[in-house]
Amino acid sequence: MTVDLKAYFDEVEARFDEALDFDVGLEEEFQILAPDTLELTPGFEDLRDAAGSRLAERISGELIRSEIEVRTPRSLHFAQAARHLLLNRAELFRLADAHGFALGATGTHPFSSWHDQEIIDTPHYRLVEERLKYVAWRNNTWSGHVHIGVRGKDRAVAVCDGLRGYLPHLLALSANSPFIENVWTQLHSARTQTFVRMFPRCGVPDTFGDWAEHRRFYETLIETNCIEEFTQVWWSIRPHHRFGTVEVRICDVQTEPWQALAVTALAVGLTADLVRAYDEGRPAAPEGSRYIEENLWRAIRFGLDGKLVDWDVRRELPAADAIRALVERAAPFADGLGLSPHLDGVERMLREGNGAQRQARAHAAGATLAEVYAGTVAQARASSLVTAAAAEEREVR
Repeated sequence: MTVDLKAYFDEVEARFDEALDFDVGLEEEFQILAPDTLELTPGFEDLRDAAGSRLAERISGELIRSEIEVRTPRSLHFAQAARHLLLNRAELFRLADAHGFALGATGTHPFSSWHDQEIIDTPHYRLVEERLKYVAWRNNTWSGHVHIGVRGKDRAVAVCDGLRGYLPHLLALSANSPFIENVWTQLHSARTQTFVRMFPRCGVPDTFGDWAEHRRFYETLIETNCIEEFTQVWWSIRPHHRFGTVEVRICDVQTEPWQALAVTALAVGLTADLVRAYDEGRPAAPEGSRYIEENLWRAIRFGLDGKLVDWDVRRELPAADAIRALVERAAPFADGLGLSPHLDGVERMLREGNGAQRQARAHAAGATLAEVYAGTVAQARASSLVTAAAAEEREVR
């Protein structure tokens, strides 16, 4: 980072001080595929260059050329962000159709090899590759992120500290990557095991307590040449310096849009609950990292089929019941923040199964990995095009 640190943090702190509570931005990462084989194929530049003006402002490249990210604009209300997500998906899938690509929406690709992927040619990702080498090459993973406005830098840090304990629950709900490298891993989120366990400065951060400690840590990393920019801290929850938001980064990308909106609605509702507790002077003591890590492993390995530990009472709960308890925390904010009816989708996922459960069941019933994956590709396309119809009628410009 070449800018003066004081000037840099003055700008970052001003963004948090001026942030709007609970405005929302949603990001989704998709696999770019050859339609005949469903193998990963480099196509980002082709899609970027062919995109219409609106979509062009919303897409960006990620680590490899066979990946594309699409994001919503920063929206004042979750319902706005939800409509933008639906419109983004429809436009992106139509673009892919028109230019000879298919798109996948699972946390990992089940059979394409990382050896065959090409790193995207941008200054940021050239730096990532230079610093990480094999760790970067292996990271063929796809996720969904949610940015949530929280006004005030200390308030934002307190929310990040509190959300740490919910990361395993959000991962268990969103798990959508049981296959990688032609292997049924028996994990529910091979993406998390691949990315979080390999990248430096990744996964569950320690608590900071206040902004001053957060700032000191970043300053130390920069001054000691550990990082060159803040995005080289890949925690699963972090205050986002450029946007002045709380960013939740733990979730696998979702195959269908209603699933993505259910998961993100829960994250926003939990954020609102933590903000209210902070404002009322009753923030809960953050959980210790070692306890969160235990639940995170359970979420990676067993997902919704497993159990999570309630450390306050030292008792295991079925993951679905633990998540239902979080829905109850988020529910009071559903109407005010536009989370309805998307929050109801959480119960549907618990009842019908999430992506990892559906894929594993299909494979256990006799479908090959290629057949299971082809089903998710078809499902992602169909659901993204169909559900966009209503959004297009009420298009937000």
